[in-house]
Amino acid sequence: MVQAKFGLPQTAVRRLEIYTTAVLLATLRPPHPPRDATWRRVMEEISRASCAHYRRTVYEDPEFITYFHEATPQAELGHLNIGSRPAKRRPAGGIASLRAIPWVFAWTQTRLVLPAWLGVGTGLQAALDAGRGAELRAMYAEWPFFQSTVDLIEMVVAKADANMAKHYEEMLVPEGARRAVGAELRRELARTERCVLAVSRHSKLSAHNRSLRRLIESRLAYLNPMNMLQVEVLRRLRRDDDNRKLRDALLITINGIAAGMRNTGDDKLVLVLQTRDSSSFDKPSGIEILSSSLERRHLFSLLVFNLLR
Repeated sequence: MVQAKFGLPQTAVRRLEIYTTAVLLATLRPPHPPRDATWRRVMEEISRASCAHYRRTVYEDPEFITYFHEATPQAELGHLNIGSRPAKRRPAGGIASLRAIPWVFAWTQTRLVLPAWLGVGTGLQAALDAGRGAELRAMYAEWPFFQSTVDLIEMVVAKADANMAKHYEEMLVPEGARRAVGAELRRELARTERCVLAVSRHSKLSAHNRSLRRLIESRLAYLNPMNMLQVEVLRRLRRDDDNRKLRDALLITINGIAAGMRNTGDDKLVLVLQTRDSSSFDKPSGIEILSSSLERRHLFSLLVFNLLR
């Protein structure tokens, strides 16, 4: 990521401009408090409902941890030299023993990006069902903190792909009760999308940010083949755990998907900086697009070579 952001003079200058702008905006134009004192209570209600749903799903469902290990490359991540610390704090244990980075990283690889949105749809739906729809839309229009929070969720949901996550499930999770976990997660993703659009009044995800939509859509030509191949590599690797070629191929797909998803904060920072009607702030330079495309094409060709050799 350091190379992608600062490896070329043009991209390095652009990143520094973005970060400097963020600091200046935060310093010279501090965020306004909510206009209505009740808005904070609404946020608390949403937070409680969201947190309760998250904990029920992740900690109280006995099938969840097994589903997580089967439907994502989490177990394989621990065998790859891609971090400075082990994936788990303790060799044994459940979700509580897992470090935050591999937890998020594994879900990002499958394109479900679950930790970013799980529970949000339930929290917003509870507020909408309580007749707070007009209030939520007023909060979005007049409270920058709430608006940026909803926009960040909207951006992550736009990157998620329920169909791709379902493909991982169909290929890697045995038929049975555990597949119900995935079905419920995909329903929650759909609920989150509906609720976010109801609050923001956008016609589709990130409709207000055309440059971000273009960036997301331009990566799909590389991401989709990478994901399809990663599923096949995982399926084979779990039958042949000592196959070095498959491990190398898996590492290539992990790097490629991570480069395509780019859930490392930069897209989020740009999104917060943009005005709601801006369509030009986040246009990358031609050289950035070119280097990114060449990198992914190279990774893809290496992967195919490893699989077919």
